[in-house]
Amino acid sequence: MFRDKVEVRVEAGNGGRGCVAFRREKYVPRGGPSGGDGGAGGDVVLFVDPSSSHLGHFRQGQVFRAKRGAHGQGSNRHGRAGECIEIPVPAGTEVYDVELSDLLADLASPGDRILIAAGGRGGRGNARFATSTRRAPRIAEDGKPGEHRHLLLELKLIADVGFVGRPNAGKTTLLRRLTASKGKVAAYPFTTLEPNLGILDMGDYARAVLADVPGLIEGAHRGEGLGLNFLRHIERTRALAVLVDSSATREEVVEYYRSLCHELEHYNPALLERPRMLVATKTDLGPERETLAALRAVAEEDNVAYCELSALEDEGLESFIAWVREQIPG
Repeated sequence: MFRDKVEVRVEAGNGGRGCVAFRREKYVPRGGPSGGDGGAGGDVVLFVDPSSSHLGHFRQGQVFRAKRGAHGQGSNRHGRAGECIEIPVPAGTEVYDVELSDLLADLASPGDRILIAAGGRGGRGNARFATSTRRAPRIAEDGKPGEHRHLLLELKLIADVGFVGRPNAGKTTLLRRLTASKGKVAAYPFTTLEPNLGILDMGDYARAVLADVPGLIEGAHRGEGLGLNFLRHIERTRALAVLVDSSATREEVVEYYRSLCHELEHYNPALLERPRMLVATKTDLGPERETLAALRAVAEEDNVAYCELSALEDEGLESFIAWVREQIPG
């Protein structure tokens, strides 16, 4: 199951107690204090796992507990440190402290990691307190408690190009045609209920990550339809492809495009500052010339790229792929 938001709790291990002990051996009178220190508690670490693409391996409210440190013992034997926990998350995961409402980390790249809860320090044994004037101390420290946190993990998919459009605009069909994605396609609205990712191989070792976001309707930025749940996934895209079904009327296609731009602007105005292409889809259905001319005029007015394509008949795909290649750095 695709999951892009989950709350979990993490508990670092407590430190072990220090020990009060004295050396007791034959022929060693007044052996002195020999209590060892307690071990440090285990830490909790989050790290980016490149093989993970969503948060489905977490359960809502799941608790991760690191091991506590072992207690110190006599004969100056220190306690073993508690075992740490390393928790894998997908690239693009933002980590929030629920109680403080603070962003703790943005784990965006493979290799990123953060110590999210530190284990408690182990307590000192009585051997640590011996001095020239206090040769037989009978005190030791308790271990310090480990940190506890209530976390919100929120995933924002990282992609080069994000597909935006109304329900049944042809986003998933185009993604399936260009990549090995197996997103569901059907003749009814909101077929796509979760974001889909695909890798477009453009040759010469050039690849692009494409993201298909569930269809947007008017009011998506306010939570209507499915838009608010998944609009966050286009925040990390380099460019946006706005798909409009060209089989609609001249007036409708312009309204659809303007409505989509309106929703993007209200959610995050910076989205409209990114490279954008207006894509007229389903040209195999024979759209009217006036309809395509209206879309072309709108693209020129907004100074954005434009192409017409049919994913079913492989028409116009070369132009779209050429534009995608331009969005890849290097």
